[in-house]
Amino acid sequence: MDAIYNRPTLNINKTPIAIGGYVETNWQHLTTDGVSEGHQFQARRLSIFMSSSIGKRVKFLSELEFEEGGNEIAIEFASVDVEFHPLANFRAGIIVNPIGAFNQNHDGPKWEFTDRPIPATQMLPGTFSNVGAGLYGKKYHKNWMYGYEAYFSGSFDNSIIENTQNKTYLPAAKDNPDRFEEINSGIPLFTGKIAVRNSKIGEIGLSYMGGVYNKFQEDGIIIDEKRSVNIFAIDFNTTLPNTKTFITTEFAWINVDVPSTYSQQFGSKQQGGFIDIVQPILNRTMLGWEKATLNVACRLEYVDWNVGKFNETGGNIGEDLWSVVSAIRFRPNSQTVIRLNYRLLKQRDILSNPPSITDGFNFGISTYF
Repeated sequence: MDAIYNRPTLNINKTPIAIGGYVETNWQHLTTDGVSEGHQFQARRLSIFMSSSIGKRVKFLSELEFEEGGNEIAIEFASVDVEFHPLANFRAGIIVNPIGAFNQNHDGPKWEFTDRPIPATQMLPGTFSNVGAGLYGKKYHKNWMYGYEAYFSGSFDNSIIENTQNKTYLPAAKDNPDRFEEINSGIPLFTGKIAVRNSKIGEIGLSYMGGVYNKFQEDGIIIDEKRSVNIFAIDFNTTLPNTKTFITTEFAWINVDVPSTYSQQFGSKQQGGFIDIVQPILNRTMLGWEKATLNVACRLEYVDWNVGKFNETGGNIGEDLWSVVSAIRFRPNSQTVIRLNYRLLKQRDILSNPPSITDGFNFGISTYF
């Protein structure tokens, strides 16, 4: 729950303004069913953070992101926080909806892998942000922390079932810039999360995001029934005390009210998740860097975009994938990560034909600045 503020920044002289950010760049060579595009260098993203303590218990924080070498520029977060009480703080502006473990905690230098989790970005709409407002708060008691976030914000639209993917695909809503100015249905999206953390056990979070996504009325005239999207997610992270193994996981379930006139390739139920297991190997001075660390890691991913069976045959509907990613990660300091990944991914089409197989290597660097 501390992900939004848990970032390194530097104050500018004696002003109340602090600035920071991070950058990600990598090389990859992937092959799908024996076909490859060869060696690729990618400038994934550059994010700039700016924050300010405006006055007593009034703060501002923003994140501006440049993706794909500046091809895409977006304000990912820009909110004013007013602190009334540790359990009652008001936030308004462009918020990052708190669904699952990854959406708010997405900074590249925090992760062992060059690619973001597939379930969090291609099933859930990764780094999904909207204009909205709400409350958040935390309470500490001995080894325990209790926290919550609750916001009303901009929502999804018809693009989640009308898109170039030709399937139910929630990330398509991110391509609509109008969501920062108007709500397609006229009804705000609600996102809520509760989290409990024990300093010796770990942190568990339960989150929900849902609302009406379709335009069901025009100039006061009802043109369609209300159609909703509902997302439930659970996430957990812990560090095993003896081996210092860090584990973080997220699993989500999506229900979308798809019109009966749509074919079964548009799923009304989706599910998926990931688990990261990170094992420290060395933590000492290496190559002249003090307190450098070397880790190995593994990520397991699973997504089913269309849970169910065909009405006509009773056979299982495909449109799913699983993936295993192994990683070797070196940190010369706490803010910089150099990582080598190997991915093996199998994906089936809607008819559950033999899966296409993708495998290959990624090598990249990501650092705060």
